[in-house]
Amino acid sequence: MPQIAPYSFGGPVEAAVFLGDEPVFALSDGTIRFPAGGERSLRAHAGGLLVARLDASGRRLLSGGEDGRVVATTADGTLSEVGSAGRRWVSAVAGGPNGAVAWASGRTAYVREAKGETKELPHARTVEDVAFAPKGLRLATARYDGASLFFPATDAKPQELEWKGAHTGVVFSPDNRFLVTIMQENALHGWRLEDGKHMRMTGYPAKIRSWSWSVKAKYLATSGAPAAILWPFSGRDGPMGKSPLELGTRGDTMVTAVSCHPSDEILAIGYADGMVLAVRIADGREALLRRGGTGAIRTMGWDGAGRFLAFGTEGGEAGVVDIST
Repeated sequence: MPQIAPYSFGGPVEAAVFLGDEPVFALSDGTIRFPAGGERSLRAHAGGLLVARLDASGRRLLSGGEDGRVVATTADGTLSEVGSAGRRWVSAVAGGPNGAVAWASGRTAYVREAKGETKELPHARTVEDVAFAPKGLRLATARYDGASLFFPATDAKPQELEWKGAHTGVVFSPDNRFLVTIMQENALHGWRLEDGKHMRMTGYPAKIRSWSWSVKAKYLATSGAPAAILWPFSGRDGPMGKSPLELGTRGDTMVTAVSCHPSDEILAIGYADGMVLAVRIADGREALLRRGGTGAIRTMGWDGAGRFLAFGTEGGEAGVVDIST
């Protein structure tokens, strides 16, 4: 069984990532932890941390909190405020091309280029999530009854992608051909960007709280079932008319987190009982990485070389798995 360097933080882990070779954990209490080689704890937010995500460059961790701040954390432990929503909570963040940052608070999305002014993008309803396209300064927002696509550097009206219901998460495919949202009703919805054709992905028994694109955007892996559900996106029509793969099926617990390997067709799967599996997508072969713990796996992230996997749980357990051993 692979070796694990275990950590215990005493509170929910919002994000487990690597900044270079350094494992970094963002906690809901507003702190950023660097546990390797003697723990460092940095106070990023006064009050709670609501969201934390790795920047598109992989060189900084972006977080938003109850204090209305958007904070960037780098591998050397430097904290810098890169955005603000005043006194309102920041509920979504995203890093984009050339240092751009987006965040959401209430009915407004914000975009700031690395050296530019902040642009506000008002919405009629609450902005639930934000995501940048892989190329160019293009932003998607998830909202009630669909998603919106903006070119923030221009004054052009957004492209509206409509589908009834609450959309709580949004992501572009890495090849920029599809946009996918998480829905409140235990489903995914998607659009083919070249023509707006709809894609409906249903059948989940629970809320989808984690997703990850496999290498070369071949699959979108998701939580929300007793197995990891992988929708095929390699063809022009994406998953339309196709059945998903189901990997790591367990009859007694749910998948709560997924993370695709950065270079190989391998998927890390985390479960509600704290177990972690690595599964080869091609044939479903499984390797046990962690037997279990006291809380559900909430977040996982690979290092750039794909040798180490960081994980964090709802109860504050965390660790780094060396899969080469």
